Amino acid sequence: MLMNTPESIDTILIGSGLTGLSAAHYLNKAGVDFMVLDRNPQPGGVIQTHTENGFVYETGPNTGVIGSSEIAEMFEDLQGLCELETANEIAQKRYILKNGQWEPLPSGIMAGIKTPLFTLKDKFRLLGEPFRSRGKDPHETLSGLVKRRMGQSFLDYAIDPFIIGVYAGDPDILVPKYALPKLYNLEQDYGSFIGGAIKKQFQKKTEADKKITRKVFSAKGGLSNLAHALYTKAGKEKFLFSISDLSVQPEGELFQVSWTSEGTTHTVIAHHVIFTGGTFDLSDSFPFLEKSELEKITNLKYAKIIEVTLGFNHWKGMELDGFGGLIPSREKRDILGVLFMSTLFENRAPEKGALLTVFMGGIRNEKISELTDEQVKEVVKREISDLMQLPDFNPDLFKITRYHHAIPQYEVSSGVRFETIQMIEKQYPGLLLGGNMRDGIGMADRAKQGKMLAEQIINRQND
Repeated sequence: MLMNTPESIDTILIGSGLTGLSAAHYLNKAGVDFMVLDRNPQPGGVIQTHTENGFVYETGPNTGVIGSSEIAEMFEDLQGLCELETANEIAQKRYILKNGQWEPLPSGIMAGIKTPLFTLKDKFRLLGEPFRSRGKDPHETLSGLVKRRMGQSFLDYAIDPFIIGVYAGDPDILVPKYALPKLYNLEQDYGSFIGGAIKKQFQKKTEADKKITRKVFSAKGGLSNLAHALYTKAGKEKFLFSISDLSVQPEGELFQVSWTSEGTTHTVIAHHVIFTGGTFDLSDSFPFLEKSELEKITNLKYAKIIEVTLGFNHWKGMELDGFGGLIPSREKRDILGVLFMSTLFENRAPEKGALLTVFMGGIRNEKISELTDEQVKEVVKREISDLMQLPDFNPDLFKITRYHHAIPQYEVSSGVRFETIQMIEKQYPGLLLGGNMRDGIGMADRAKQGKMLAEQIINRQND
């Protein structure tokens, strides 16, 4: 705990989720004088790993993807404190539910031809994908883009479940330019998904690019070990938790930051302020920002999610030989999907047991979030017994975690949100607004943004 709050400091960092921890890590490496303030009682934000009766489970993000060089480099920096764990190779096998049956998502040409997931018409139609013209509407929805280039069945049984797994979202609303910029740019830069993917394979990769393996990852022992390693590496003495009444006010070219901790109000003057929280905390934290401008950011919609953790000492259901299963919205089920966590990573369940994570709710099923715990248990019992061929539903571990602001939805309003953030940062130099309201929602995106935010501070000092 901080005892003597300094009267002035270079940087105040608000929030110690993965973005804030990453920024703190790089600020510390550069020797910047900083302090991290967090309303939560511990570091990691929603990243929380728990151990109970032989099960090691998450109540936030369950996995990440090595989709940026920054997340790979972070684990390199943390050697000795935290160890990267990539998922079992069997994780490449992913199931999609169709007509009540699990079907493996095809990973090759022959599997794609044989799969019952897509119609014969769309399989043939896919041959013409490289020759279709580019889209001209930057705000075209994901469903519009996929139907135009690939066909309805690819939308229903590939893209829709993928989006459910990533955003818990709706392809009819999400805009690829903001939600899936890499996919959007494949068409814009190369004219084709297939052609673009092939051409990119032959492009020369930098050393940083080679670290982007796209493998599914966690940390040995759970993702909290990553959070605590960053916390330790950045300097525990620089963090203050369980604060309240946080308020930032501009003071000339500086910022006055005040908060309450253990009944005492503290105030410091900071040259820089980095915010890494949710949009729902902006108005309280920055009361000086114009309400009309702030609304262009705070109108961001979040998916509501219920995460259910199931542990079985002796698993008697179907073989858990993959990453998990996703359920397309067309299937009209009451869960979004299930992850086979004990298959992905070692020592997550007893030797003959299983650890599953079930997701419910999302943008299309928001009413699910209103169910009581008993109702949630009944839904999970019905769905898992049926879908996982489980004769008796008697889990040895049953945990329910609810998130009202789980995953931000990058819809058509995202462009205005990004522009407004840039305008505010230009108007108040030294103020940086980060978090998953911009720059992507994945763990790799958060590590990348954290480094970027820190480098902006470091570069200002070096100018």
